[in-house]
Amino acid sequence: MLQEHAKIVQFISLANEVNGRKKMQKMVYILKKMNFPFAEKYELHMYGPYSEELTLRVEELCEMGFLAERFEDKGSYKQYCYQVTDEGSKFISTADAPKEQLPGCIERLNEKSSRFLELVSTLLFFDQLDKEDQIAKVRIVKNKLNFTDQEMEQAFDFIEEMQVSSVSYM
Repeated sequence: MLQEHAKIVQFISLANEVNGRKKMQKMVYILKKMNFPFAEKYELHMYGPYSEELTLRVEELCEMGFLAERFEDKGSYKQYCYQVTDEGSKFISTADAPKEQLPGCIERLNEKSSRFLELVSTLLFFDQLDKEDQIAKVRIVKNKLNFTDQEMEQAFDFIEEMQVSSVSYM
């Protein structure tokens, strides 16, 4: 019944900590696009792909005491950080064992900035298009972020690396 909740706790446990709601959204979306078994539905939103389901699950997990949410005032912005509690560590045992590639993929994602993950996830949202059309779409929906050609190439390289890292799972 709470299998999807357990996957989220497991994900945060493997990350050790996730700093930022936006970053969490993008990480789960990218993992889902790499064919890891996350069930959350996503739609395009202000900061790229967004899942209301994921937001609600995280809120429920905090209320149940499986996740600890810490608020940090960074001056110009505010950030929520998530860690697994002791109760959450016990709850993880209800999840299926993670695929062996998952921890490495999570680590690589967690090293990246929210801005970069926003670019990567938005490109992946349009992955049914060819590369030039993906870039054109991102430049339209993310025009205020002024992504450079170099950032676009780095994002495509990262997507390819992630696909190779997760390919043995598929």
